[in-house]
Amino acid sequence: MFKDKTYKRCACKGPLTDKKGKQILNEDGTPKIGYLEKRCPMLKRRDHGSWYYSIEIPAGPGGKRRHPKKGGFKTQEQAAAAAAKVYRDAQAGVDVLSDETVGEYLRHWLDNQHDLKATTRNGYEDYLRLFFTPYLGHIKLRELRPRHIEEMFAAIQAENQVKAKNREKAQLAREAEKNAHVAWRDATAPRDPQLRKTWTEAKEALKAANALPRRDTGPATQHRIKMALSSALEDARKRRMITDNWAAMTQTPRIRKPKALEWTPARVEAWRTTGKKPSPVMVWTPQQTGTFLDSVVYDRLYPLWVVIAFLGLRRGEACALSWSEVDLDAGVIHITEEIVTIAYEPHEDTPKSDNIRDIALDEDTIALLRWWRERQQDEKEQWLEATGERNDTGRVFTLEDGTEYHPQYFSDRFERLYKKADVPPIRLHDLRHGSATLALRAGVAMVAVQRRLGHSSIRVTSDIYTTVLAEVEREAAEATVSVVPRSRKRVIPQPKGEAEAQVEQT
Repeated sequence: MFKDKTYKRCACKGPLTDKKGKQILNEDGTPKIGYLEKRCPMLKRRDHGSWYYSIEIPAGPGGKRRHPKKGGFKTQEQAAAAAAKVYRDAQAGVDVLSDETVGEYLRHWLDNQHDLKATTRNGYEDYLRLFFTPYLGHIKLRELRPRHIEEMFAAIQAENQVKAKNREKAQLAREAEKNAHVAWRDATAPRDPQLRKTWTEAKEALKAANALPRRDTGPATQHRIKMALSSALEDARKRRMITDNWAAMTQTPRIRKPKALEWTPARVEAWRTTGKKPSPVMVWTPQQTGTFLDSVVYDRLYPLWVVIAFLGLRRGEACALSWSEVDLDAGVIHITEEIVTIAYEPHEDTPKSDNIRDIALDEDTIALLRWWRERQQDEKEQWLEATGERNDTGRVFTLEDGTEYHPQYFSDRFERLYKKADVPPIRLHDLRHGSATLALRAGVAMVAVQRRLGHSSIRVTSDIYTTVLAEVEREAAEATVSVVPRSRKRVIPQPKGEAEAQVEQT
């Protein structure tokens, strides 16, 4: 169908002729020189020129005829195959003449996503600025293919290698600055001016090294980049702007989610020796949690640490918790909002995965929150008496003047307190993980733990706590056996003679 729509042309120049073969002249009577294109006599040679196609597709708005054209093919067969592909796409509704680029489409697509959470939108903006626009933005949307997306991820991997070297440079610069500082500090008076100069130069070198990009775009982030692009391209496919969702065909590195590990005595000893954590996600044992809580009982934010340690709130959920969502008479708190940070700026949002939930309270926590509410009221009266004004945010956890906390303050404060308590390091988010392990050890069903933590599915909960669950299951196995009373302590059968001798001895 398209063979007679293909033709050969080249970029040779020579005397031009009209359709009847008559030479075209300039105004002064000299032959007009221009591109010969299809009329070049050398086109009969196999290695001269290239093949093009020109086809007619369904008319556009107003009945205007449309003729897609493209060249640069080495053979007529390649040109014919490309023409057939374009024709099929056009018949499927794809605008094969559109010049809209991937960058233009993604910008328009993101601007029209009105239901995205603030953190999700901010992430998409970063992907558009850092990855999509630099690597894909110039490509026409209709010409996008999996290889273009694969090349983007290959470039990300190459950048990660550069960042690894930058981290090494920063570490060396940090050690050099530390050594230069120590040399200057420990020098006897009068100090050699060269020591101060060396320290100053080392500080400048460290500042320059820290300014280099060092944070990897890891497998999890690459997966989110792919899913964001896939979501946008799926919308384009449904609108018949493209034929396939090319991002869905692209592979990204496998995500290896860290498992929650407990700080066993052996792991604590190894950490004190090497300074290395066995896993990015570590949780305290019940004893370690108790040690921490006992050490912070007189900290002003003690109720906060208790709430996170036992109820498993995210820091943003604790930061946003309002007294209007706390029903101490019914013994329940309602998790309805969260404070998230975007470029360090706090924003109110719904909980992660939009998981609005209720969490039941134990009697001790109810009593602690009643005490905290009374103390907060006393602080309010004292502040008004001293200053005449006070912020009234209605939050459960606020500064003395009623101002709500920035979520990062909780993390920073927690780090200082656990170091002072001399317990192994965990993140504030790991204190939330610890609440789950405490519940599992207490025999709480997995589905109840999932609801309390606000996970999107029970699989998320089980994936995180696989290692801890194994320990809980061993404890359950021991508990099950201990229920049955036995007259013999030894449960492994022995030969009859040995058993009788043992009985006689006892």
